Amino acid sequence: MRLNENLGIRTAVHAAELDWVPSPTGGIDRRMLFRVGGEKARATSIVRYAPRSRFPHHQHPGGEEILVLEGTFQDESGDFPAGSYIRNPPGTGHAPGSDEGCVIFVKLWQFRADDNEPVTRQPESGDAPLLTLFDNGHERVGLQRWEAGDSIEITNSEGLELLVISGSFSDDQEEFRELSWLRLPGGQHLLARAGDQGARIWFKSGPLQQANLCELPDMDRAS
Repeated sequence: MRLNENLGIRTAVHAAELDWVPSPTGGIDRRMLFRVGGEKARATSIVRYAPRSRFPHHQHPGGEEILVLEGTFQDESGDFPAGSYIRNPPGTGHAPGSDEGCVIFVKLWQFRADDNEPVTRQPESGDAPLLTLFDNGHERVGLQRWEAGDSIEITNSEGLELLVISGSFSDDQEEFRELSWLRLPGGQHLLARAGDQGARIWFKSGPLQQANLCELPDMDRAS
């Protein structure tokens, strides 16, 4: 499968408007935002776990990055409520699931091969306007709070990715509400205005495809 694979163009997906697509494991569904490959894929998705659903134990040769959006995500390392941020480096594995059900934003197989730092961050107290979740000099990941009516200008030299966690914003082309995802190639700067309720935004800045990227096996690449 190839979905939104052209990293050289602006890409916007309003995930709340997409149908849920069942995964091979019962009770776990996906809304796909970006995908190159089969079941083993370089992918960005919204994933929904029904109560008491769980994937069997599996490895992540290309790494896995997770932001918990709703409920409590769980694996062998613990419980992660909404707002938790997790990076499982290349070569790690787990059996993820949720007793109560949850929704996560997840990116697979998009790590540098030398990115071996595990990260686990529980939700922060308070409501800071900017919270950095991860910064290794190659990419920066964080959360931003935009107040109602704020004018937003983000210089984007290498690449920018945004997910609306709550609230809304608009640019000169469209409105982005909860679970809307925007990816901009380097050189396309963001000029936006926060909506009437403000916005809470997950962001990643840096090259949209890292150098020294973990490679997918040939058999999993889509033609």
